[in-house]
Amino acid sequence: MDHPIAIGVDLGGTLVRVGAFDVDGHLLGQHDASIASIGPEDGLHLIEDRIRLILKSVNSPTLLGIGIGATGPVESVYGIINNPYTLAGWKNVPIVERLNKTFNVPVRLENDADAAALGEYWQGAGKGAMRLYAVTVGTGVGTAFIVDGKIYRGVDGSHPEGGHQLIDPNGPKCYCGHRGCWESLISGPAISSLGRSAPNNSHLIELALYDPNRIDARFIAEAARAGDATAIAIMKKAATDFSLGIINIISLFVPDVLVLSGGVMKSADLFLPTLEEMLRTPNPMVPFDRVHIMPANLGYYAGLYGSAYTILSKYL
Repeated sequence: MDHPIAIGVDLGGTLVRVGAFDVDGHLLGQHDASIASIGPEDGLHLIEDRIRLILKSVNSPTLLGIGIGATGPVESVYGIINNPYTLAGWKNVPIVERLNKTFNVPVRLENDADAAALGEYWQGAGKGAMRLYAVTVGTGVGTAFIVDGKIYRGVDGSHPEGGHQLIDPNGPKCYCGHRGCWESLISGPAISSLGRSAPNNSHLIELALYDPNRIDARFIAEAARAGDATAIAIMKKAATDFSLGIINIISLFVPDVLVLSGGVMKSADLFLPTLEEMLRTPNPMVPFDRVHIMPANLGYYAGLYGSAYTILSKYL
């Protein structure tokens, strides 16, 4: 019996995941591979090889298409990855044209944050929500807005960058060119930087055995839970900046569901109390209490689900 499938590709700065899905949203098989420091030609060969492995393992005669969620910037309309910032050498790479030619099926390209949001809408924490806003806090800060199952896009199909909303004009400089954008304040590297620049006489540096390279966001979160005053202050600042960004998002979009994911959000217990406190401030203009804020439940596979959904949505 014919069981049509779609391939989902989740292309990050260090890892590429490839998975096969049926129309009911079942993950039939998947492969991971490191893509760190691999240029576009070798990277495309790697992705093609992983797709072939998946197709062989699931043994389906009908491939409906290939969806890709890639770390941005991407040009979805033109099928191009233009991201030499986190993918070495990946500038103006026509990945859609390449995979379409190799496998002779429809190919769709989306920003990875959009793909992850689609995954949570389709099979995750926001399943079926009319308006879903997703925030991923990790190495960077990715955001996406899903309305009636479709990605909200800006002019010329551009991806709005909620992660680069301005929070503190006196804050650290970001690669986007601004100072104090959300990503420069709450991402994993931003929190790590605060810890590594702490005074040498702080208990945090003692906990790190006087090796600043050991201090990352996870280390700081653990030290804060253990009661270290420096770590608590760092996490409190990050939680405040995080909450300001979330409040801005809710004020602008008022989604039914706001989904949180990413490595930094594994320490959500250190962020959410501050957010809850700030949201309790009376505001007659915005129904903050009616927005459901919850953790993502697809984990690292949200982008894989969402990229496959870009193909399968027309069959549902």
